Amino acid sequence: MPKPPTIYMVAGARPNFVKIAPLWHAFKRRNGHVKLRLIHTGQHYDYVMSEVFFKNLGLPQPDFFLKAGSGTHGYQTAQVLIGFEEIIMKHRPNIVIVVGDVNPTIAAALASVKLRIPVAHVEAGLRSFDRKMPEEINRILTDQISDLLFVSEPSGLANLTAEGIDRKYVHLVGNLMIDSLKHNLWEIRRNDTTKKMGLEGEMFGLVTLHRPSNVDTEANIRRSLAVLHEAASRDKLVFPAHPRTRANIEKFGLKSEFGSIENLSIIEPLGYFDFMNLMIHSSYVLTDSGGIQEETTWLGIPCITLRENTERPLTVEQGTNRITGLNMSAIISALAWAKNFDTLVYSPPELWDGNAAKRIVNIIFDSLAKQDVLQLE
Repeated sequence: MPKPPTIYMVAGARPNFVKIAPLWHAFKRRNGHVKLRLIHTGQHYDYVMSEVFFKNLGLPQPDFFLKAGSGTHGYQTAQVLIGFEEIIMKHRPNIVIVVGDVNPTIAAALASVKLRIPVAHVEAGLRSFDRKMPEEINRILTDQISDLLFVSEPSGLANLTAEGIDRKYVHLVGNLMIDSLKHNLWEIRRNDTTKKMGLEGEMFGLVTLHRPSNVDTEANIRRSLAVLHEAASRDKLVFPAHPRTRANIEKFGLKSEFGSIENLSIIEPLGYFDFMNLMIHSSYVLTDSGGIQEETTWLGIPCITLRENTERPLTVEQGTNRITGLNMSAIISALAWAKNFDTLVYSPPELWDGNAAKRIVNIIFDSLAKQDVLQLE
């Protein structure tokens, strides 16, 4: 009997862990027919940004930790490329699974394909059509060198076809973020973060800001400050501030201006259950995150996205998402819309049903069987 194939799963940022977790558990349910290895690239490496997510999501300690850190794009990509190449040259997995669009995603995919190890890209095909975003470059390049492409929404199919990728390698499977959310919803609801913050039964908005376009220049971080002033004049706001955002608030000497906004609570980053408990009780979310656009779409919570575009058009076409950028008139209109949003007449996208991981695992098993490396059940 052949040995079970080895599958490497690569993650390094908080949204990656949320996507990896349902896949990990779906593979484990296949009763030892694969050998799983988890690689933490180290992009998010402190407890709240990383380890607490492993605990919340039931993930084991990583088999390898690459310590990519938070340097420049080139440094971070190079660290993962060098470190991951050393690992796979020595151990030769049968397939490498990468997720999302961060620098370690393209680095791990590139290291693998150069050594002729198949790559599966989860969340393939998403496009903002804004090549000023580093994530957009990572998405395009990763898709071009992957062997299996797992798509979360129909726009991904159209984008990959337009880019010349053969449809036989592309699979519309649904959304792993929703798998994690649906699986953990009971734990999220029983979490008491909202209650501990004295927000139970209150109307409040939840805020996240971390994109370079919003926080890396003084001009735009001041525009973001003005947005929070406007929203806080209407409702209480809770803002778990990303380390990047905090550092730039300090850098540009704006700590007192942010701190002086009445109705705005700036708090430390939160673990998955804590953050999601705030989300499910919020009236709306102000964000520049990609994954949060998806989670709010499934939950039926109004989402105001402070970006000029989205790589997740389904959240606008069928979901609860409005794209405003930092345009104040658009934001004021969206805040009024959010106040009157009717969740009772809303239903989420059909394929976002909590079964994406199962579909992906089945396809990977079929692929490995065709390579004659898997003894099927």
